[in-house]
Parts: sequence; C-alpha cells; structure tokens
Amino acid sequence: MMRHFFLSGRVIAVATAVAFLAGCTTFSKDGGFNSVSTVASERLGKDAVMVKTDDDRNTVTERTQELLSRPLSMDDAVQIALLNNRGLQASYGELGISEADFVQAGRLPNPGFMFSRTHGSGDLSINRSFTLGLLNILTMPLATRIESQRSEQTKLLVADAMLKVAADTRRAYVSAVAAEQAAAYAAQVNDSAEAGAELALRMQQAGNFSKLDYAREQAFYADAVTQLARTRQQSVSAREKLTRMMGLWGADTQYKLPEHLPDLPKTRPELNDLESFAMQNRLDIQAAKVQTQSVASSLGLTQATRFINAVDVGYQNNFTTSDGHQQGYEISVEIPIFDWGGSKVARAEAIYMQSVNRVAETAINARSEVRESYSAYVTDYDIAKHYRDEVIPIRKTISDELMLRFNGMLASVFELLSDSRDQVGAVNSYIDALKEYWLAETDLQQALGGRLPPLSMALAPPAPTPQPPTQPASPTDSEGK
Repeated sequence: MMRHFFLSGRVIAVATAVAFLAGCTTFSKDGGFNSVSTVASERLGKDAVMVKTDDDRNTVTERTQELLSRPLSMDDAVQIALLNNRGLQASYGELGISEADFVQAGRLPNPGFMFSRTHGSGDLSINRSFTLGLLNILTMPLATRIESQRSEQTKLLVADAMLKVAADTRRAYVSAVAAEQAAAYAAQVNDSAEAGAELALRMQQAGNFSKLDYAREQAFYADAVTQLARTRQQSVSAREKLTRMMGLWGADTQYKLPEHLPDLPKTRPELNDLESFAMQNRLDIQAAKVQTQSVASSLGLTQATRFINAVDVGYQNNFTTSDGHQQGYEISVEIPIFDWGGSKVARAEAIYMQSVNRVAETAINARSEVRESYSAYVTDYDIAKHYRDEVIPIRKTISDELMLRFNGMLASVFELLSDSRDQVGAVNSYIDALKEYWLAETDLQQALGGRLPPLSMALAPPAPTPQPPTQPASPTDSEGK
C-alpha cells in the first residue's frame, strides 16, 4: 500500500505541474493575425483584415467602395486586394489551424476508464481501472515548444503569402494600365490610318496617286485594324486579371483606371548591400530557419522516446465475491526487444539534414533573385529614361519640322502620315519600357522581402569587399558574398 501511494503521488505531482503549464497555452485574441497585419503596415503601408464577422465584412465593403469611387491608383489596388482577395483570406485560416495545434499540444491527455462485470459458478467479478498516458504528460513541454515553433513558421509563411498577393496585384495593375494605354493609342493610330486610306483612295481615283502608294496606305490601315483588335483584347485580359487579384465582382468591376502609367522617377537611387538586406527581411528565409529549429526539437523528442514508445499508469479497483475488494495500480511498458527506435532516429536525422539544405537553397536562390531583379531594375530604368529623354523628343522634333514644312507647302500630307507611322513604334516601345520598369521595381521589392531599403541605406556608400572567410559561411549570413 505504501508503494502504491508513493507512485500515485509522483504521478499526481507530474500531472499537476503539466496541468499548470497547459493552462498557459490558450487561444490568442487575434488568432495570430497581428503578426500579418504588422507586416502589411510596416512593409506595404496598408491594412490587412481577416474577415470573420458581418461587421468585418461591412467595414471591408465600405472601405472598398471608398477606394473605387475615384480612379484607381496602384496603392489603392493593393489595398483592395488585401481586403477582398478570397485566396488570401483562405490562407489566413492556416493561422487558426496552427494555433489550434499549438493549444492542443498543451492540453492534458484524456484519461481512460475501463469497467467489466462477469459472473459464473456463483462467482461475481467486477473490474474497474483508471489509466493516464504518462509519456504524453512527460513529453508535453517539448511537444508544446515544437508546436509553438510551427505556429511561428505559419505566421511567417502567411505574411509572406500576403506580400506575394500585394506584388501580384501591383504587376496586374501595371499590365492593365499599360494595356489600356496601348489600346487607346492603337485607336488613335487606327483613326489616322483610316483617314490616310480614305485620302489615298480619293487621290487614286482622281489619277493623282500610284497604285503602289495606294496599296501601301491600305496595307497600313488593315494592319492598324488588326492591331487595335489585338490591343483591346489584351486590355480586357489584363483588366480581368487585376479584377481577380482584387477579388471584385458585380458592379465593383466597373472601376476606372488612369489613362497612363505613373511617370518614370527623375532619378534612380543607388541601392547597396541588397543581399544582406534580403537575408534580414525575407520572410521565407525566416520561416525556413524556424522550420529547421522545429525539426531539431522534434529530433530531440525522438531521441528521448526512442526506447519507450508507450507508458500507461493505471489505478485498479476490482471486486470479486470470493476475495472482496482489491485495489492497486498497473504500469504498461513496451519492451524494446525487436525495435530499439534506431529507424526513428535515423529518419528524424535525415529530415533535419533535408531541412538544413532547404534553408541553404532558399538563401542561395534569394541572393540570386536579388542580383537578377536589381539588374533588371537598373536596365529597365535606363531604357525607359532613354526613350523619355532621347527617342521621344527626337521623334517630336521630326514631327514639328515636318509640320512646318507642310505649312510652307514643302511637304505633302502623306509625308506627315508616313512620319506618324514611324512614331507608332517609338510610342509603343516607350509604353512597354515604362511598363517593364514598374514590373522590375515590383520584382525587386518582392525579392527584398516586400519593400525597398530605406533611403539612408540607398545613399550609403558601397560596402567594402569582405575578406574570404577562414571557414565556409552560411548562405543565410547577413554579409553578401
């Protein structure tokens, strides 16, 4: 009896201590969403909302209608997407699932109760037992820590998904505005080509125009008609993609876009130490690191339980008519004769090394993405600036000079039409160059973790070339290679 009391006291003490720890593991008020909204505010300057109630839905609707009441800017489009994109709202559900797993890991396992009643040959037997999984109780603190790390990883991944939705919305916005701008210009070209073809027809009928020149004007008009139809369809497709990203439907799809893309910035800041900035700010790298830590903790749990797979402590209260009441306890333990847990440890170690290599792969790829996107950012800016400052002014000078010659009867109307055809390529190229610049800036922001470096970092002098390390450096180190 003394032995039974001692063991029961130990079990009760352990259960009480773990129950106290379990009481600290509760659901948060925001469901883990505060980390996502903080990222949206700090990196995008926008509000992220998880719609859970009718009040939330009404607030989102009012804010959306306010933004749609004016021509849509790029920032407005991103804000609407953060409020209405249903795929993003679905990803927020991962926060609740992860937090539920974390809370569950801190809950005591339910006890088991068994009752049996048998009789025969005048003998009645009643067995009652109460069992509690001791191994689950002993490993609860470590299991809770593992689930806590997984919850933090989920928060980082969901926040990263939110940044990707914002970046995809910016790309869709740039493409939609550029497509509408190109379609509007194609309509102007079509009108000019139609007028030229009509004039050529009349002059050819009057005998003042050759058949070859007339065919050229007709061919240009036919090509302009085709190009107009193509650009209008491209405009519809680009606009619908933007609509999907913003999660709009019904009357809300009749939003108005500006007539042209934002102007090219006058200057392009020199950005330094971008790889280091990306290593510190990219959420996918942070999530990969947390996952590796979680796997390492899981490996420790596997090593701690490799020999004992199940331990159950039970209290028994039996009764038979011949012997009366019998009380005691039982312990059920698996004996490691055939399986010593080596395969479990080997599997956990393999998973850990797999996670380590994936962290390194994520970091290496991120560094490459930063270099590639920055190169595109610089190149596309220079190309767009060249069109803005060189090509377009030259084309305008040529047009002005031809108009002066036409007014002085030194140039024909068909020379003016020919010059307008030459301008088509230059204007379309500038629209494409401006579009590529804004897309490149978006790609660079995403490669750096959702935002460009602060101005102080952009104006800082380039960092000195680091000396070769004496030991191999991790690709996730903050110093660029």
